[in-house]
Amino acid sequence: MSQHQVDKERNKVHEDQVVLANTALGQASETVVESTFRLYYHLMPPTGWMNDPNGLIYFNHEHHVFYQHYPYEPKAGPMHWGHAKSKDLVNWEHLPIALAPSENYDLGETGGYGCWSGSAVDDNGVLTLIYTGHVDGRTPTEVQCIATSTDGVTFTKAANNPVIAGAPEEGGFGFRDPKVWQHDGVWYMVVGYGKDGLGKALLYKSPDLRDWSYIGIAAESDGTMGDMWECPDLFPLGNGNEHVLVISPMNMGTTKTMYLSGKLSYETGIFDYRYAERLDYGFDFYAPQTFVDGQGRRILIGWMNIWGAQMPEQEHGWMGALTLPRELTLSEDGTLRIEPVEELKAMRGIHQRVNNLSICADTEVPLPEIHGDAIELIAVFNTDKLSGDAEFGLLLRCSEDGSEYTEVSYSAADRKLRVDRNHSGTGEAGVSEVDLNPLEDGRIKLQIFIDRSSVELFANNGLKTVTNRIYPKPDSLGIKLFARNGEVSLESLDAWKLTTEG
Repeated sequence: MSQHQVDKERNKVHEDQVVLANTALGQASETVVESTFRLYYHLMPPTGWMNDPNGLIYFNHEHHVFYQHYPYEPKAGPMHWGHAKSKDLVNWEHLPIALAPSENYDLGETGGYGCWSGSAVDDNGVLTLIYTGHVDGRTPTEVQCIATSTDGVTFTKAANNPVIAGAPEEGGFGFRDPKVWQHDGVWYMVVGYGKDGLGKALLYKSPDLRDWSYIGIAAESDGTMGDMWECPDLFPLGNGNEHVLVISPMNMGTTKTMYLSGKLSYETGIFDYRYAERLDYGFDFYAPQTFVDGQGRRILIGWMNIWGAQMPEQEHGWMGALTLPRELTLSEDGTLRIEPVEELKAMRGIHQRVNNLSICADTEVPLPEIHGDAIELIAVFNTDKLSGDAEFGLLLRCSEDGSEYTEVSYSAADRKLRVDRNHSGTGEAGVSEVDLNPLEDGRIKLQIFIDRSSVELFANNGLKTVTNRIYPKPDSLGIKLFARNGEVSLESLDAWKLTTEG
């Protein structure tokens, strides 16, 4: 058999697997439409399982998002690549599944295999996916592969896969999640890795996306940043040689994602970071990835869930969602500002505003005109005259009897912002918290996006973010303000009901 015939047969196997997955997707998606936890304006799978966003790219004037997907059941299984696109980052069109396990490097006999996470690039008009082929029980377990498409919908796996046939040394922990970008005509790839208890980001380069040479360790843990770095994303941001490395460190307690900012030397391959911080302080934020859009903005999207958590939507035939798209900017001190993209303002519908309201100590103030399960809120509080132990904030998704709510609070004494979901309904409980100083003018500004089963909080113009899933009853729709241990001044509260074209 000629090589052409071999390649044709191999591609036919992949095409058949994609057809099977898409057929299953179409048959099952009707059962999840009426799910009470189904989000209105976030990207979710039509049915089945979703985790990491993959292959984020602006291609042919549209935003493409691929994602880790198991279309057959609402639980993790052999990973496929789901696919959706959008012209406006608000309304998403689901496309056929892009990748399915079909080759010896991504197809196994048990559940531990598949087309694992990766990225996408535009190679002179050819949409190219770079992903990890994973098969449990094989040595090596993880290799790096590519697949290409000329129409942006149907993908062919490269005949010379894997393009990187294993880690550069033995004894490591993981070798996955390639993120690829181009600099001065050369392709670079960062891959997640771990060894000797230290998470690492490995750097490669290539002239053509197929012939890769290992440069070295771009960055590694200082001993406090986990023992393997999943989903690394290294990209330029800001002025000069400034770069940011986003990682999802494994086995690091409550910290699930981090960013490091500093300078990358393309000559030595070393990323010299000067600042490191947690990226999001919520429970449900993992495996974020970034891309550059048509306006030159650096946009981030993450998985709005976390491994090991209760996932009540699984009972409804689906699981998982992605965060809102967020624009990143880098401050001179190396800190990130993370803000919702401007396009989200197009969802704003009916507007309500409250001005100059004093909230007496130890009271709750219902806002009967502001209620719902798809709302954007921007609340500005003045802290100038607060007593030292005062606490204030908002109660979201409140039930009529007051037993169910999600509390967003700020404590003047310890300057902490908290999101308490111990009374949020079913699903996981717990309190997220982050240190937050008032703005220079003494104000605390909270921008909150409520969707049917999620709350995303952007504090002080994106200085800190907190992302959580919540699962309240459908009729828990109220919003309240509150103050404790002192009177609090609300300068303004803007609220919009949110709608999409769909």
